[in-house]
Amino acid sequence: MTVVDAESRFHVLAVDDSIIDRKLIEMLLKNSSYQVTTVDSGSKALELLGLRDEAAESSPPSSSSPDHQEIDVNLIITDYCMPGMTGYDLLKRVKGSSSLKDIPVVIMSSENVPARINRCLEDGAEEFFLKPVKLADMKKLKSHLLKKQQPRKCQPQIQPEPEQRLEAPPTQPAHRPEEALAEVTADGATTAVSDCNGSNKRKAAAMEQQEGLTPPESTKPRLSNSSLAVET
Repeated sequence: MTVVDAESRFHVLAVDDSIIDRKLIEMLLKNSSYQVTTVDSGSKALELLGLRDEAAESSPPSSSSPDHQEIDVNLIITDYCMPGMTGYDLLKRVKGSSSLKDIPVVIMSSENVPARINRCLEDGAEEFFLKPVKLADMKKLKSHLLKKQQPRKCQPQIQPEPEQRLEAPPTQPAHRPEEALAEVTADGATTAVSDCNGSNKRKAAAMEQQEGLTPPESTKPRLSNSSLAVET
C-alpha cells in the first residue's frame, strides 16, 4: 500500500462559515489525498457526528442516539470565529463525548491571540493554524492521524524470579574453656603413655636379644680344686 493510498483512507471534516476559506481548505485537503466533508457551522458538524446542538435539544429527539457517530471521521479542522457555535465550543463538545473524544481536532483562526491559542491547546486541540492555511500545514495533520491509528503495544510482563533462601551452616556447640583444657590434657596424657609403652617394649626386646647371644653365668661349668689337683 502506497502513502497516497494510506492517506486516502482518512476522512477529514472541515468546518468554516466562510465559503472562501472552506473551499480553500477543501482544495488543500484533496491535494493531500484526504477524503473531505465540509459544513458551514458547528451545529451541522455535530449533526454529522451524531451529537445534537444545545439549541436543538428542545426539539423532538431524532432516531439516532446522542453519541452515535453518523459518518466515519478521522480528524476535524474548524474555524475558531463562527456565529452561534465557535470552534472552541465545538472542541469542547467533541472532547466531552465518550465516543468522539479520541478524534483529533485542529483549530484555525485569522487572529493571532496567544491566550486563545493556549486555551485551545490545553483543552485538547492538536494544532492551531493561522489563516491563510498553507499546504505545509496539511502535512502536519498526517502525524496526528497516524498516531491515533497505531495500536497500543502490550508490554511483556516480567515474572519475578523466586527468591532463593540461603540456609545458614549448622553451628557447632561452643566448648567451655574447662572442657577444651580437659580434652587437651587427656589427649596429651594418652599420647605420653603410648610413647612410654613403646619405649619400654623396645628396651625389653633389646635386652632379650643380648641375653640370647651371651649365655648366663649359671650355665658355665665350674672347676673345683680337686679337679685342678688331679690334672697337675
